Amino acid sequence: MNKKRKILLIGLVIIVAALVAGTLWLASPRPALPAALQALKSDELVEVTFDPWITFTPSSKPTTGLIFYPGGRVDARAYAVILRAIAADGYLVVLPEMPLDLAVLNADIADQIIEAYPGIDTWAIGGHSLGGSMASQYASNNPEKIQGLIMWGSYPVDNSDLTGGDIQVLLIYGSLDTGSNDPVIEEKKVLLPDSTTYIRIAGGNHHQFGDYQDDSNDPLPTISRVDQQDLTIQGTLDLLKIISP
Repeated sequence: MNKKRKILLIGLVIIVAALVAGTLWLASPRPALPAALQALKSDELVEVTFDPWITFTPSSKPTTGLIFYPGGRVDARAYAVILRAIAADGYLVVLPEMPLDLAVLNADIADQIIEAYPGIDTWAIGGHSLGGSMASQYASNNPEKIQGLIMWGSYPVDNSDLTGGDIQVLLIYGSLDTGSNDPVIEEKKVLLPDSTTYIRIAGGNHHQFGDYQDDSNDPLPTISRVDQQDLTIQGTLDLLKIISP
């Protein structure tokens, strides 16, 4: 009996240790780099506010908005550089911070954001990695609310089907991204409309869509972060111009 109790006790300790380790892992997002934090300051072109979401509001009066879901376990602020640049071109950009930094835990937050901005006539939703997948799910479930879907280093979830609607879709990925790679993107095309725009960034990888400390085993990029983000900004702006009145 003593031996059995010891075995049970050891097993319990292992389970508890695994749960603690998992909780700590989920509670520790990959932190934003200084460039991203610097981009969170307001100026004459873009006002940045933080309650209840991080919002980038251009000095003009925007009628088109972008809701952006951050990647999994990434500090939402890590996307400030690229989202600020999009806002500076005349678009409202709203960046919600997710529970445990996982968009899957609040994929319908876009409902609240859309309701909070009645002056926005046209909405796109997008995201990076897991955030992009959750954005595709929201767009699939709410085609009457969303005119554009933007995925960076991402692909649609299997239970989404955007082939029959009028949503304009953009999918951008790096050639060195080990998750959103050519075979995966090709496989997921059946879920997307024929009009989808695909941009493959030669030499780009997964984490350079944001500005955060990377802890993955992604191959080193052969394109600079600035150049990868510039291509991403331009592709995103092109889609937003298409859907804007």
